[in-house]
Amino acid sequence: MCGINGIVDLKHVADPAATIKVMNDRLAHRGPDAEGSFINDTVALGHRRLSIIDLSDAGNQPFHSFDGKQTLVFNGEIYNYIELKANLADYPFKTGSDTEVLIAAYRKWGKDCLLHLNGMFAFALWDEDQRSLLIARDRMGIKPLYFAWQGNGLVFSSEMRALLSSNLVKKKVDPLALVDYLRYQTVHAPRTMIEEVQMLEPGTYMLITDSETINEHYWHLAASSKQIIDDRDRILKNINESLHRSVEMRMRADVPFGAFLSGGIDSSAIVGLMAGVTDHPVSTFSVTFDEEEFSEGVYAEMIAKKFNTRHTEIRLQADDFLHMIPDALKAMDHPSGDGPNTYVVSKVTKESGITMALSGLGGDELFAGYGIFTQATALLDKRWVMSFPKFLRSFAGRGLQLAKPSIASRKTASILKEDYLDLEYFYPYSRQALDEKQVGALVKDKLPKNAVHQFLLEEMAQDMPAFGLNYLSKISYAEIRTYMQNVLLRDSDQMSMAHALEVRVPFLDHELVEYVMGVADPEKYPHTPKKLLDDSLGTLLPREIVDRPKMGFTLPWEQWMKGTLRSFCEEKLQRLGEREYFNARGVDQTWQSFLNGSKLITWSRIWHLVVLENWLQEHGIE
Repeated sequence: MCGINGIVDLKHVADPAATIKVMNDRLAHRGPDAEGSFINDTVALGHRRLSIIDLSDAGNQPFHSFDGKQTLVFNGEIYNYIELKANLADYPFKTGSDTEVLIAAYRKWGKDCLLHLNGMFAFALWDEDQRSLLIARDRMGIKPLYFAWQGNGLVFSSEMRALLSSNLVKKKVDPLALVDYLRYQTVHAPRTMIEEVQMLEPGTYMLITDSETINEHYWHLAASSKQIIDDRDRILKNINESLHRSVEMRMRADVPFGAFLSGGIDSSAIVGLMAGVTDHPVSTFSVTFDEEEFSEGVYAEMIAKKFNTRHTEIRLQADDFLHMIPDALKAMDHPSGDGPNTYVVSKVTKESGITMALSGLGGDELFAGYGIFTQATALLDKRWVMSFPKFLRSFAGRGLQLAKPSIASRKTASILKEDYLDLEYFYPYSRQALDEKQVGALVKDKLPKNAVHQFLLEEMAQDMPAFGLNYLSKISYAEIRTYMQNVLLRDSDQMSMAHALEVRVPFLDHELVEYVMGVADPEKYPHTPKKLLDDSLGTLLPREIVDRPKMGFTLPWEQWMKGTLRSFCEEKLQRLGEREYFNARGVDQTWQSFLNGSKLITWSRIWHLVVLENWLQEHGIE
């Protein structure tokens, strides 16, 4: 796990070596073990290394092929590097690293090497013979890659802050991205908060030569998911075996590693599977709180005892978390309404001597664990409502809001005003933090179209691969491509790598994802949370874990923002209101609504505004 930087076409860069050095320094937290750069007449590549596999200096990057014709900077892990290496016997390997396997795979298959990789990665590979640069990102979007075009040149990095430090990118907000953020507490790729900066999309490569630039998908989640016609016993067996393979490959490392253990189904399953593929006790880590209403410690302890793990319970008071918030905000590479939770867990895990940890992220999206799956299924039986004229539905929605004023009733009223009750019309409301009226009160300009709605309209069109997915898999697709990739994975990367901690996610093995996405709805329908996952695990987990209510990682944010953090929040919101795009009165009224206990403005629906202004100030953004 590392950080990479690069510049293509150096004619517009006065001092490429100095620029790459500045960018590398900005990524020092991602790779404290080594630093390197490569510069020729066309490209400059930089790298910061966090050593995970083959800890020797021979694995340092930029990494050169045995004859010097290819040069690679690589962030991530190729989990099947051992199997690939066996098929690349004609290459004269000199290290035990997955980095060298990636170069050898490219020499054999060219850009098609991407089809052979099982891993999480973002890399750039210079080919001297072809005079080309191949840039690519993993299928599920676990590892980030940001880039910006500068005339005919390109600058790219693992993090936004390194791009901004290069002085090759204008620090100007993208107005469309800004509204996307206000709606969803994030910016959906390929846009970012900065107007000139884009994010390379998951499963995509960019091939740059003197004459052309090709930007294409080499893998598409919906197109790669085939309808599964196996009976239930076979389905459960295949999922079980795929999970075992995924976990086993992700335990390959030459450093101390363990697993996050919250005591929920997903993290408990990962720990149980880890225990089944090793003869050594698994190291597990959980953050618990003295305040019982915030703590899941009893469930984590139950799993630790069942699988005889070396368990570390990191016990905090809520105020301990509070004191870490300023550092968590400074670590934020791209603004997000979430993230501090991951920052704290990663910090204490790293301080316990662990360099790599497995996580249960992705289980809810893949196995129908969220409430949206049952809610969306229930809506199928209510499509008759849309046969009424829109004015009647709008009237009914207003009545519902008056009778039961809440966020849920406002969302229901908005759905009732839509033209259709299809997924692409109601799903965008499920993850929306601020609705159109609330966002409209914050900004001066007319609101652009909803990015999530537009994305789903395009992806769910009749001639698109996602159109053919089963209904529950369509919901999984929407969750993975919007919320998971643009919030959970981005936050997981930036907050864990702030502490040089690598996080691996077995549920996002692309072969497992392809299979589960093809399972028919009757086999997956969430009568109980993640029933398909639970059944595939057999008796691995105790019923106390499977049947427990979903808690999440909850802390007294409302009390903090009205108390200890109040002056901090008010200072940030005042400055935000003074910015060009914002309506100061609307920002202040939103804050006052929160202070007055409005059910429509909860802490999470205003905290992301505080985070936004803090990020803009931190990075000197116009």
